[in-house]
Amino acid sequence: MTSGATPADDGPGPTEWGGSVGVGPWRGPWPEDPRYDPQLLAEGDRRNVVDRYRYWSLEAIVADLDTRRHPFHVAIENFEHDLNIGTVVRTANAFLAAEVHVVGRRRWNRRGAMVTDRYQHLRHHPDVAGVLAFAAEQELAVVAVDNGPDAVPLETVQLPRRSLLLFGQEGPGLTPAARAGAALTVSIAQFGSTRSLNAGVAAGIAMHAWVRQHTGLPMTPGADPA
Repeated sequence: MTSGATPADDGPGPTEWGGSVGVGPWRGPWPEDPRYDPQLLAEGDRRNVVDRYRYWSLEAIVADLDTRRHPFHVAIENFEHDLNIGTVVRTANAFLAAEVHVVGRRRWNRRGAMVTDRYQHLRHHPDVAGVLAFAAEQELAVVAVDNGPDAVPLETVQLPRRSLLLFGQEGPGLTPAARAGAALTVSIAQFGSTRSLNAGVAAGIAMHAWVRQHTGLPMTPGADPA
């Protein structure tokens, strides 16, 4: 909990409560901190959020995340309602990406995001030209993640701090326009028989590579890296 406010000793803590992950109604005097949501204080908070955000309103959580977001963006081409986009959004939220860009179709299956799209900034571009123009305006280096012949192994390259990681849809991968517009193309080392990784998995690996290179990780397990 934050601001020195916690439920009473006999009340539920930030653990499983009533068969669901979360905390129950607040016990004792309510905190005066405006970040706390009255409805959540009254009814309990079973959302999939870390303990520091228990009982906080959605707006308060997003505002706090905005003070700590990392300067990398993630983009994924969407032409066939790719189910991986939800996974990418959820992972981008976990690694605190600045924004997730959906290129192509505006609609996508949000089930895999597990409601994290409420906390993650999303932007739509009708085509690859749009996301490349955005990257140029924001001075972001476009890094395509693809296993083509011109790719550099991700394990051997230093990713630009201000970067936009660009992924293709499941199956065909990146379009020629996306490959042509990238400043750098990286591949992920594979050792089995499959020719490609799941797009959601590849995005997670690439984002984690950025985090390892550019974020001061905590020495204590479970500590907040911010």
